Amino acid sequence: MGLGGCIILIAAGAILTFATDWDMQGVNLDLVGIILMIVGLIGVSTFSSIARRRRVVVPPATPVVDEEARHRREY
Repeated sequence: MGLGGCIILIAAGAILTFATDWDMQGVNLDLVGIILMIVGLIGVSTFSSIARRRRVVVPPATPVVDEEARHRREY
């Protein structure tokens, strides 16, 4: 599940928790919405930490030293 799926879980959970007033026998939709939002947040944090590890840091370029030119100047 990618970042988009996690955001969809958060949105669906928020809709179930805050925007609906349905009553279902044996199912607490507020609790289901909160669980979906928590799972979505866990997914976003996991995705972010994995994406942060994948970044490649390129070390600064070292200057190129022309050894032959340096020896010619010394003599």
